[in-house]
Amino acid sequence: MKAITQQTYGGTDVLTEVELDRPTPGPSEVLVRVHAAGMNPTDWKHRQYAGLVGRLPLVLGWDVSGVVAAVGLGVTIHEVGDEVFGMLPYPDGVGSFAEYVVAPARALVRKPAGVDHVQAGAIPLAALTAWQALVDAADVEPGQRVLVHAAAGGVGHLAVQIAKTRGAYVIGTASAAKHALLRELGADELIDYRSEDFAAIAPVDVVLDAIGGDTATRSLAALKPGGRLVTIALSSLPADLAEQAAAHGVRLHPLLVEADQAGMLAIAELVTAGKLRAVVEATFPLDRAAEGHALGDTGRVTGKIVLTVTE
Repeated sequence: MKAITQQTYGGTDVLTEVELDRPTPGPSEVLVRVHAAGMNPTDWKHRQYAGLVGRLPLVLGWDVSGVVAAVGLGVTIHEVGDEVFGMLPYPDGVGSFAEYVVAPARALVRKPAGVDHVQAGAIPLAALTAWQALVDAADVEPGQRVLVHAAAGGVGHLAVQIAKTRGAYVIGTASAAKHALLRELGADELIDYRSEDFAAIAPVDVVLDAIGGDTATRSLAALKPGGRLVTIALSSLPADLAEQAAAHGVRLHPLLVEADQAGMLAIAELVTAGKLRAVVEATFPLDRAAEGHALGDTGRVTGKIVLTVTE
């Protein structure tokens, strides 16, 4: 099979298309012929340094949408020919930037019939991050005020939609050029982070932070006493953030996304109901994966980038 691999860490030039042996599914695993694979910031970060996956050579990619090509011993929930999508176990299950990938059967669910593989491939990791932040960690309830930082990004634009399905009043930070899209996705209030201070808004119940650093610190002042700061920017948090949160009477939830069948089933239901969709800024064929990485490196992507692998 063809795959995109790297022998070292660095810029986009370390990515190479190679021929690898097609993997074989073990017990409780399925082999998926990859049709599309979403790209995420964790992909370009792991291209640059070891991060949480300390092995080389490395085939990146956690998002996958495709067709089951083979099933391992004991698998009953999927059959050959099923269209599935999901997130490979993070971090060590990486490998979807290839024509085939092996995944735990229960990391995947049926792809909604009404969406194509590009849309399905864009959703899993970012949507699961948003779901686990807003539903599992923050338990967002109707009427609560939720502030989503980087609201037009991969996680952010899905978080806006998920928070709305929970009945929340959603505030997003993004550049002014992206406000119209976010209103279309359901945001109730928008803040241009370049010219407005989000900490000056009326206090909120939940903040979802994908930026870290000073943004995470200043978010404490935007929360009501007893509010929740859920942050996914784990590598850039102030060392004393937990102490500051406690001093503000705020609960801090640092979150690392997990493969989650229950979460994927809930996400698939929202997609089927037309309540959740990914905005795809660009697609690239597998052999142009480096161009996708280069776009991701800009830090200015609206929504998601997707690799198209099999037509």
